[in-house]
This record gives sequence, structure tokens and C-alpha cells, in this order.
Amino acid sequence: MSRKRNAIVATGLFAFASAGLAFPFYMASKSSKAPVIDSSKPLPPQATFRGPYINTGSRDIGPDGQTYPKK
Repeated sequence: MSRKRNAIVATGLFAFASAGLAFPFYMASKSSKAPVIDSSKPLPPQATFRGPYINTGSRDIGPDGQTYPKK
């Protein structure tokens, strides 16, 4: 009985790990059709100063209203 149970647990762990490893590849193939940032348009000033990835969960002072000259 315990040998059969071990095989079931091992199979379940293998399936869970396989799904976890395959998930990023699945998401990359789905999102490749609609890019997050359109490379044909220039980035807005806020994105060029702070970077394209903003931690939206943080409680910072808010968006930067100042425009900065490009170097």
C-alpha cells in the first residue's frame, strides 16, 4: 500500500513541477502576439526616467510631473 501511495505522490509532484516550469513558456507564447510596450512609439517621459516597470503596489509620492530633457 505504501509503495503505491509513494508512486501516486511522486507522480503528483512531477506533474505539479512540470506545470510550474511550463507556465512561463506558455505565458511568453501567449503574450508575444500583443507586446506590452509598443516599440514603434517613443516611451513617455515618466517611463524613461523611472523605467518601464513600476512597482504599482508601493505607496510612493506619486507620478513625477517634471519633464526631463533627453541626453
